[in-house]
Amino acid sequence: MRQRKRKTGTPLAIDLPLKGGGPAASPLGSGTVKKKRKGFLHELIHNRILFLMLLPALLFFLVNSYFPMVGVYYAFTQFDFNSGLFSAPFVGLKNFEFLWKSGTLVKLTLNTIGYNLAFIVLGNVLAIVCAILLSELRVKWFKKLTQSIMFLPYFVSFVILSVIVYNVFNYDSGFLNTLLARFGAGPVDVYNKPVVWIFLIILFYLWKNLGYSMVIYLAAITGISDEYYEAAKIDGAHIFQRIWYITVPMLKSTFVVLLLFSLGSIMKGQFDLFYQLIGNNGVLYNTTDILDTYVFRSLKVTFDIGMATAAGLYQSLFGFILIMTVNYIIRKINDDYALF
Repeated sequence: MRQRKRKTGTPLAIDLPLKGGGPAASPLGSGTVKKKRKGFLHELIHNRILFLMLLPALLFFLVNSYFPMVGVYYAFTQFDFNSGLFSAPFVGLKNFEFLWKSGTLVKLTLNTIGYNLAFIVLGNVLAIVCAILLSELRVKWFKKLTQSIMFLPYFVSFVILSVIVYNVFNYDSGFLNTLLARFGAGPVDVYNKPVVWIFLIILFYLWKNLGYSMVIYLAAITGISDEYYEAAKIDGAHIFQRIWYITVPMLKSTFVVLLLFSLGSIMKGQFDLFYQLIGNNGVLYNTTDILDTYVFRSLKVTFDIGMATAAGLYQSLFGFILIMTVNYIIRKINDDYALF
């Protein structure tokens, strides 16, 4: 410790060393040292192994997601197979105008959103109910068996599902009409009743995906501390009170995250489900046609690439705006539940 003295010899001030043994800071701050910012090239060299591990994912998204975005130009052209991509006649927004004025865009939007809302709401509610019921089971072997049986349909492909559905509802030799004939009733032409397929599609979707969603909520319930339930038992809460006041509130964050993920693809229907069950049955198009099946049919049947691209671009923009809006609202309500 140094002492600075006046000419008279009396101490004037004491300079104490900084924490960590470094020199004392200058009162004017002239001794500040600025760190030099390292650029991306330095990070690339320093973390080259991590960047190499990231490279396959980057290439995948570049090839499958970003490079094909050049094809968005088709939405504003009247595509001609005799010309190239940028040689097709530019028609502006005429493809979108046709979709809107013909009523096709409104019908496809309502069908797509309506089915997806039913899938999201019913799927999550039933998954939560089933997960809570399974978590309350005390017989372990029965609990595991039930969980496996409910999860099994998730591995059934939509192609196999379409075969099962056809063999059940086929007019000539289906199981339903064969059963009705044995009881003396007349056959039912299910493939000629558009309204019935609204409920059938929702039913088959829930049958196939309920087990998968239930496992996610079951994992969230397993992570809830037992101390909450023990304290509730001591306070005299019965099983329904414990479920309503402990389990359900604890599942709120999981529900919100899954809801946001689902809303992000609300304009993207379950193409495999609709195409395999409905196929090219034009009688059912009014109630079962969604944006995905319309785009596919436009490319495969009518070869109208401009119209198909316009519908696909509308689908992507609408979904993007929707997820951004919902995420903004959730962030305003509770920032912890927002995705970004």
